[in-house]
Amino acid sequence: MNDILITTLLVAALFLILGSGVWIGLALSGVAWIGMQLFSSRPAGDAMAVTIWGSSSSWTLTALPLFIWMGEILFRTRLSNDMFRGLSPWVQALPGRLLHTNVIGCAIFAAVSGSSAATCATIGKMTLPELKRRGYPDDIAIGSLAGAGTLGLLIPPSIIMIVYGVTADVSIAQLFIAGVLPGVMLAALFSGYLMVWGWMNPTRVPPPDAPLSLAAKFGESRYLIPVVLLIAAVLGSIYSGLATATEAAAVGVVGALILSAVQGSLDWKTFRESLMGGTRLYCMIAMILAGASFLTLSMGYIGLPRHLAEWIASLGLTQFQLLFALMLFYVLLGCFLDGISMVVLTMGVIMPTVLKAGIDPLWFGIFLVLVVEMAQITPPVGFNLFVLQGMTQREIGWIAKVTLPFFFLMVAAIGLIYLLPQIVLALPAGMRS
Repeated sequence: MNDILITTLLVAALFLILGSGVWIGLALSGVAWIGMQLFSSRPAGDAMAVTIWGSSSSWTLTALPLFIWMGEILFRTRLSNDMFRGLSPWVQALPGRLLHTNVIGCAIFAAVSGSSAATCATIGKMTLPELKRRGYPDDIAIGSLAGAGTLGLLIPPSIIMIVYGVTADVSIAQLFIAGVLPGVMLAALFSGYLMVWGWMNPTRVPPPDAPLSLAAKFGESRYLIPVVLLIAAVLGSIYSGLATATEAAAVGVVGALILSAVQGSLDWKTFRESLMGGTRLYCMIAMILAGASFLTLSMGYIGLPRHLAEWIASLGLTQFQLLFALMLFYVLLGCFLDGISMVVLTMGVIMPTVLKAGIDPLWFGIFLVLVVEMAQITPPVGFNLFVLQGMTQREIGWIAKVTLPFFFLMVAAIGLIYLLPQIVLALPAGMRS
């Protein structure tokens, strides 16, 4: 009962501080300080200094600002326009036609971005005006973009995977390669749904463009070459063992700068804006990570993670029941917190329970990313919903409604990786051998 009271007080304090408008990282540190000061004998100030310094000086975490900077550089190039031009001739014959450019474009950009919001914004700026001009309905165009934008978290390199790898002590390179097949599977589910929608609503799909010869299609595909080369450089250096995730991120930044220079979009203004944009985003994430690390330490001294793990273990839940409960928990948490905050805030409590249940931490990382993806499109704090609201001026509720089918497709993807865990584990096992 005492643990329940302490937990209730700390959760109430967290939401009270968050509700007052304090930054998430400072709110987490504040709750951690309250918990350690009131319910443990360890000096809170000393613990805060040591923990925040330790979490901020991790070499593994260096990959995070580099991948963010790479995405910021690419955001300011002509990459998105070139992708649309290279992809559109190949999807004209599919039911749903150019709607598939949302899914394929997001999948491609996700492989060089690592950010769901950046993927959604970059591809949306390119596809939404073009789809609207050609007469595609707003509901399916915006809904498919909101769903496909979440691929930025799953298809490597992924910012959330780096954060999970650091907080859960799991190999980031292994996480990256584990996300490839689930990412392709989820993109296929999204495209499959668009094909079914196209079959069921033939009158709402505009007629195709004039057909192109195979040679002309390949000619348009040359615009995809820069992004394909960049993906190959980043992911190939990791999977071949030539580079760590951090070194591959540096390769990505250099490649993005070269690509931007070749396209003529690299100047001092672009360089400065991309650097400052990446710095601002990383500082926000670093503050959240530092606050969450301190909160994890505080809860450890209080004993909450151990007691919670013992309580969940005493319930006798099967693996399926535990994962189902965690899925509901994270989706609910996603209504109030962003994905990175969700991961770093809960890992100290959840991981002991997951490991005790015999769940592979590598597999659980991909499960967690999928659940966080679902939270990206759940109101009121769905980041992709915010991005699309700013781009389309539509109500959050309407955007969430048209995105609902893609939410359920993510639920189906979680079911598939549970029934067929080799979808996640096959490639990492091959890499280790």
